Amino acid sequence: MDVQTILKTSGFILLETVGIPGNLTVIFSFLIIMLYSNKFMMTDIILTNIAFVNLVAVISRCVPISITDFHGLKIFDDIDCKVILYTYRVSRGMSICLTSLLSCYQFLIITSNSRWVALKKIMARSLCPVILCLWGLNLFIYSWTIPITYAKLKSNSTEYTLNLNFCFVVFQNYFSYTGNGLLYILRDFSFVGLMILASGSIISVLHQHKIQVENIRKSNINGRMAESKAAKAVLLLVALYVILFGIDNFFWIYCLTIPRAPLIILDARVFFASCYSSLSPVLIISNNKRIRKKLKNAINNNRSEK
Repeated sequence: MDVQTILKTSGFILLETVGIPGNLTVIFSFLIIMLYSNKFMMTDIILTNIAFVNLVAVISRCVPISITDFHGLKIFDDIDCKVILYTYRVSRGMSICLTSLLSCYQFLIITSNSRWVALKKIMARSLCPVILCLWGLNLFIYSWTIPITYAKLKSNSTEYTLNLNFCFVVFQNYFSYTGNGLLYILRDFSFVGLMILASGSIISVLHQHKIQVENIRKSNINGRMAESKAAKAVLLLVALYVILFGIDNFFWIYCLTIPRAPLIILDARVFFASCYSSLSPVLIISNNKRIRKKLKNAINNNRSEK
């Protein structure tokens, strides 16, 4: 393998090494909390779903690339490619939807403005149906891309083809190529805009809490601090997504300006797009006291058994 392939393969293997066990840790920690604790919150449901879709994204995107580059063989057929890429697209779409939902829901939790009380109650009752609707929406939206995904280039392939190394996505003409790209850019920018708006509102509320903290009775301070810590953790998660989203879409917009984008550009875009799926569990674990406690207890129990 050449230097570029070695660096690329090493990068994706690193993302797998961090992302797969990290997301599994978040999922199983929240499942244990749900089964054995009465402190399971609605935000935990969103975080569990985020960890699940990010786990699927890492497996369906990073693993095929590292396997193909490491072995230097095309081991996937058309059906494999259709399943893998459809799964990745759905998981990526769910990731942005759920991160946006998390930031909006966290704002509703910490705000004391009476205007949002009714919406807060509705969201608390309807959170699971909302998540199910998002799943259904993303499963439907990305179904049309299944027929244009192939393992090998066909004789009738056009110049508007995305070469993913292990698979190809063949668009029939310039309008379908750019239309697809612009549609998803618009979708992504809409959800990221919602994240930024909710995050800005959270920062405003936290600033007001800081100013008013001296007027809060001591019995309420701990509750406010817990809410503030949870809100700050969400802000970090959103900030990570927005930064990587910006890099990802910079490469994607560039790809839309030319018929056949260089493979190195596509690889860079996929790498940065996958970073959120791999790094987000690190932020969730480091900012969630209950998960850290479960991990500490598990480590201590393991040591005591030896």
